Amino acid sequence: MNQMSSPSPAFDRITDWIFDLDNTLYPRECNLFAQIDTLITQYVMEVARLDFAAARDLQKLYYRDHGTTLNGLMKSHKVDPEHYLQTVHAIDYGPVNAHPELVQSIALLPGRKFIFTNGSVSHAEAVLARLGAQDLFEGIFDIKAAKYQPKPLEVAYAGFLDAHGVDPGRAIMFDDLEKNLRVPHEIGMTTVQVVAGPDYAHEQCDVWELGRAEGETHVHYVTDNIADFLVRCR
Repeated sequence: MNQMSSPSPAFDRITDWIFDLDNTLYPRECNLFAQIDTLITQYVMEVARLDFAAARDLQKLYYRDHGTTLNGLMKSHKVDPEHYLQTVHAIDYGPVNAHPELVQSIALLPGRKFIFTNGSVSHAEAVLARLGAQDLFEGIFDIKAAKYQPKPLEVAYAGFLDAHGVDPGRAIMFDDLEKNLRVPHEIGMTTVQVVAGPDYAHEQCDVWELGRAEGETHVHYVTDNIADFLVRCR
């Protein structure tokens, strides 16, 4: 599914291509983030001394209201962010397969390419290595670079723009969560929501996480095939 019938002249002005990582550069269907999600629940159980169901509810509350569960835990429980990130990213990256079509489509884009993630650099590097995309990006702006202030907070985007000298009017942002595209739209970026295929369902995902922002003015395009979408951008 692509909400783009033909390449748009608007893409001719793009000089900076900005990609979220999880559930964006790899398909949500491989359930890699589901592993992280489970470890986050276990972390919340230990820190907040809650049973599974209560910890799950608190985790999702923090995720929804603070951008990341980590941000909520730092504010309410003073957790060490480095310990948290190392713990929740201790996963099996095997489900992420090499994706030569995606790699080629990114490599052929004119201009700079960046990763902008609420995860860590080491996590991003592990994913990119599996995809075969480790040499494609100008930089990785992670949660530590954002001083642990995550998307969708405006300060995170300001930090990214300043760090890499990005003109938002000449940039495009790809993210799986429509809420993470509101600020990019407001500051002048082109926005693309990358969604799961129509048959995807997983008990670990709340409805809002899988929501497709069709008709929302802050989401300019929606696709469930990012490689195909990028080919059509050139």
